[in-house]
Amino acid sequence: MSPATVPTGTDLTPAPTDRTAGYALLAELAGPGAATTLGGLDALAPGFPDWIVTSLFGGTYQRPGLALRDRQIANLAALTALGGVEPQLADHVRYSRRIGLTEAEITEVIVHLAPYVGLPRALAGLRVATAAFADAAARAEAKAGTGTGTEAAAETVAGSATPEADA
Repeated sequence: MSPATVPTGTDLTPAPTDRTAGYALLAELAGPGAATTLGGLDALAPGFPDWIVTSLFGGTYQRPGLALRDRQIANLAALTALGGVEPQLADHVRYSRRIGLTEAEITEVIVHLAPYVGLPRALAGLRVATAAFADAAARAEAKAGTGTGTEAAAETVAGSATPEADA
């Protein structure tokens, strides 16, 4: 059966590719620094960041059927299960917080994965989440001009304030 004759079902909608919607959604998720979210990737692979934003945030994310919150939960689960993608998982922890998931909910998503993806992957995900939470707290403290949250965030990233690895 050729791809053109494969039944798609009545509930499947083709994903749009809307560049404007993609950049708007990335700005909603990543905040004011959205333009720098993909770092210097454009210098290394010209056009690749635009393709990511257009096809992912302006495409897949624009499909009907799942709320943004549900998509973020799926992302947290997939990235934790995948492992080795700590920067992307940290981004999605921050994105999830920006759209209203609590630290407790994010933590529970990752803990829930342990029997399915294995304890080492769940622990690694918890380390990433812990560091992202600490970094957000440090930034909030710095913005408010209180405390020494930067040191706490640095310790967390270094691993001294993360869940135990020897469980």
